Amino acid sequence: MGLRKTNKSSPQNPVHFKQMVKRCSNFGKRCDVPKGHFAVYVGENRSRYIVPITFLGCPEFQNLLLRAEEEFGFEHHAGLTIPCDEQEFCSLISVIR
Repeated sequence: MGLRKTNKSSPQNPVHFKQMVKRCSNFGKRCDVPKGHFAVYVGENRSRYIVPITFLGCPEFQNLLLRAEEEFGFEHHAGLTIPCDEQEFCSLISVIR
């Protein structure tokens, strides 16, 4: 699957990711997310995971965000949804940590 070029700021730009996370993290105004973290929804059942913002600098996590942008865009109102199954996500997170 090739990457498509968009008019948006470069997806590798950390500012772009921070803006996207800020937009999506306000969904539902949940207060259980600690400072320095954000929530993502993963898998068929949309299981909720809290991940540290430092993950935004990891190329593997950035690839997941690119997949999310390609599949869902950033204008949807369903929270930041990562398009992979939970097992794949948990494996990736264990490698990043």
